[in-house]
Amino acid sequence: MAFLQANIYSNVLEMEVSVNVVLPQKTEKKIGTATKTKGNFTDVPVLYLLHGMGGNHSVWERRTSIERYVSDLGLAVIMPSTDLGWYTDTTYDMNYWTFISEELPTICHELFPQLSTKREKTFAVGLSMGGYGALKLGLAKPEKFGAVASLSGAVNLADRIEDLLAIKGRTFWEGIFGPLENVQGSINDPMFLLDQLVASGEKVPDIFLCCGEEDLLLYGNKTMANALKTRNIDHTFKTGPGNHDWVFWDEWIQRVLNWLPLENKKSLDK
Repeated sequence: MAFLQANIYSNVLEMEVSVNVVLPQKTEKKIGTATKTKGNFTDVPVLYLLHGMGGNHSVWERRTSIERYVSDLGLAVIMPSTDLGWYTDTTYDMNYWTFISEELPTICHELFPQLSTKREKTFAVGLSMGGYGALKLGLAKPEKFGAVASLSGAVNLADRIEDLLAIKGRTFWEGIFGPLENVQGSINDPMFLLDQLVASGEKVPDIFLCCGEEDLLLYGNKTMANALKTRNIDHTFKTGPGNHDWVFWDEWIQRVLNWLPLENKKSLDK
């Protein structure tokens, strides 16, 4: 694998943005492993791996062994920094949603032309705030993403404003979303996006939700899973011991990688 640290300029955000990238690389010998990396490394599947509040482009690499986990999967991993923008075009004129959903994929395909442009080989996964962002990408851009996964995501925030206010004050949230009473039924409401997608008749991406049984966001994840079930949307919903922390996320990112529709995956079931 190749691990790259890049600074790219975003015309949307009008600022430099840091991005960490893991790319498959042909190798003849890998010290510390028992396998060689093989493949033609064209049309490479790509995973956009999103961070949560308090994290940045480096946090997945620092808190998990993500590079090792994907080393035999033939999968590229894009880890951008999106600040505290909640993958949303904010009211303070920082358009993080446009950046993550439109500009970043375009830049990545320009810089790394081996990345696949196929829907079925493009994925989004995130934790907490990033779990919200990954689900939002799948529901709002179903033509681009074949599978999305949320780990402990704030996936039903429009109905659970109290969960947000337990984390930060109203001023912070309204700087991002605008008046909180207007979130429901907007592009920032995953439940609304789900209903729009179902009504459109477009193909829904594969969806994976998981949450720790001691996590504050468990109720919201159960509500979203129930909404998917009642709308006859195929999905995977799992809970397990754990809280809103890296002990849980490090274990479950491995399960998500095993769930993704990848040709080279090996079983990580536990």
